[in-house]
Amino acid sequence: MASLDSHMTQSDLFTWSMEQDPSLRSTIVSVLLLDAEPDWNRLLCTFDRGTRAVPRFRHRLVTVPLGLAPPRWTPDPDFDLSWHVRHFDVAAPADLSSVLEFARTEAMAAFDPARPLWRFTVLSGLAGGKSAVVLKVHHSLTDGLGSIQIAGEILDFDRAGTERAQIPETARANGRGVLGDIVAWNWTVGAGLVRGGLSIVLPALRRTVTKPVEAIKDGAALAGSLLRLAYPITSTLSPLMTERTLGRRLTVLDVPLDALRHGAHLAGCSVNDAFLAGVLIGLRAYHDRHGAKVDQLRVTMPISVRRPADPIGGNRITLARFTVPVDKATAVDLMRALAVTVEGWKREPAIPFSNAVAATFNRLPVGLLTEMFKHVDFVASDVQGSPADLYLAGAKVDRIYPFGPTTGTAFNITLISHVDTCCIGINSDTGAVPDPEVLTDCIAAGFRTVANLDAVPPVR
Repeated sequence: MASLDSHMTQSDLFTWSMEQDPSLRSTIVSVLLLDAEPDWNRLLCTFDRGTRAVPRFRHRLVTVPLGLAPPRWTPDPDFDLSWHVRHFDVAAPADLSSVLEFARTEAMAAFDPARPLWRFTVLSGLAGGKSAVVLKVHHSLTDGLGSIQIAGEILDFDRAGTERAQIPETARANGRGVLGDIVAWNWTVGAGLVRGGLSIVLPALRRTVTKPVEAIKDGAALAGSLLRLAYPITSTLSPLMTERTLGRRLTVLDVPLDALRHGAHLAGCSVNDAFLAGVLIGLRAYHDRHGAKVDQLRVTMPISVRRPADPIGGNRITLARFTVPVDKATAVDLMRALAVTVEGWKREPAIPFSNAVAATFNRLPVGLLTEMFKHVDFVASDVQGSPADLYLAGAKVDRIYPFGPTTGTAFNITLISHVDTCCIGINSDTGAVPDPEVLTDCIAAGFRTVANLDAVPPVR
């Protein structure tokens, strides 16, 4: 298993390969607004320890010759914390718009492939002695839930800090060499397939003998589910958000968590259903404003496949792409329809096999697949954050705004709850959404409808 852990998963390799098209880069950017300047020396010590607790942040990717195995993670012999943790002054006018402008350039810029795939920048000089930080990380290092786990190694629950045990640096590159590493990876994969195959085939054979009708139904259900997961998409449902470019704009808004919970409760649904309904109501208004009619849209939504035994961090999601209604008469009707759809996708039999589906895609020419991503309308994701105040090296975290990659869609909208606020980040492709402030206003109105609020002002 150690050999498998040292290589990219098939799902990550799939998204990594897609980055041959720059518009499909899998870069995550998070913006934290702080009430003060973090203590620089404490911050460096915190990150030095944190990168030991999550060693992947000290690793770089090395390509395996001839594609005989996925790229492998190996300790960076030249790891330099000062390259990854930086400190700049905010550009004038030194407000949130300046912070988002810096974050926008980080979201659009490629990583240096010779170094670990992350960067953390402190921005000083905001009004009232406040500051901000911008974290840029490649999706292969973590997903939303993994980010929350990693935050536990970086953030504190009080201003004084948290006593944590020191972690020695023990990671060293393996001594097998390239050929030995290729052999070890393929041997591990082959052995795993045999064990996994036997664990599936033998019970399936017994079920075929004892319950043949149920076995046939289960096989047909899995086949249909695999087809739905991998089905090629050749058309965009939105008649408006069709262009795809390399330009990006970042906007944010805040929604009171209790209000969104209240709206969800009225419909007997989850906060996730209320979140997605607010986005769709906003998108309907956005299309109306531009004289375009839309009845349904296609969304990509990450589904976690993380297990309790998995290590901290890592990207352990699969991306489900499905059609959602936009033309429901009321917010309650829309939330209930979404609840059925989303829950159905979470229960798809093919979800546990998503890595195998990605392995199949990895054997196809990249050009055959990149266009499929560009016909999805948007990405939506929500993450449950901390219900308590958080601190970074002595500075209180006031807001956390997440910006996920567009992955070829018109925009990515991500929500993370922080204490009593839903912090929402929107990463828009400027070709598909040339007026991101209008889109943000429309989505804010959508949340007002769902939450029965008088005002959910966009924050810029």
